[in-house]
Amino acid sequence: MPTLPSSPHEQRRMAQSFGVDAARYDRTRPPYPGELIARIVAAAPGADLADVGCGTGTAARQFQAAGCRVLGIEPDERMAAFARERGLPVETARFEDWDPAGRRFDAVVAGTSWHWVDPVAGAVKAAGILRPGGLFAAFWHVPEPPAAATAALGAEVRRVLPDLPFDLTRRADGYGPLVDRAVGGLRQAGGFGEPQTWPFPWERRYTRAEWLDQLPTSGILTRLPPGPLAEVLDAVGAAIDDEFVVRYRTVAVTATR
Repeated sequence: MPTLPSSPHEQRRMAQSFGVDAARYDRTRPPYPGELIARIVAAAPGADLADVGCGTGTAARQFQAAGCRVLGIEPDERMAAFARERGLPVETARFEDWDPAGRRFDAVVAGTSWHWVDPVAGAVKAAGILRPGGLFAAFWHVPEPPAAATAALGAEVRRVLPDLPFDLTRRADGYGPLVDRAVGGLRQAGGFGEPQTWPFPWERRYTRAEWLDQLPTSGILTRLPPGPLAEVLDAVGAAIDDEFVVRYRTVAVTATR
């Protein structure tokens, strides 16, 4: 799966491209470990959560099931509409520009979305809407797909997008720079205790069809025309087995207001 540019929050076209197929995104993106959800709920002083970049509501529905009251903030109206249809109240805005109208929350969470937010401006905004003792928690999945799948994806995308300005080969620490940016933004913004990281290892078995079904939801492939996208998927499909296991490490960056 592809890595991201060094300043992803500046890549607005990519950030707001996921709604091109919201149903596929919701169907194929994996949920978050139950242990992570439970730990965030236990660490927050109450049940009012703001979900930044809520997308189709994957994480929000998990928090709702855990008894939380969740408000989604999502810049892509297509994703926001999908989440609303499934019972999540969502306000459409970039988090940096969103007006909280005096509301306060017990936790600000961001599932695989905080890299699309300016790390300092976002942290300042989060501190301003959190109640004392409130929790900030941004988290990402770090998958380790088969090496052949990663190599085939990288080679094929380099062929169809030769001017792509960043590397597509995801390492096991592929989200390390994003975690570092989140930690740095929290420290620079002030108003928080020392950030912590919480790792949660897990794994999931995929069929070839399932893996190929989720690939078009990645930020680069969402913008490929149908022909080149089909060529990429054919190349990756030819390189992987009928079934395989992907190891994941979901990493959270947390800090207390």
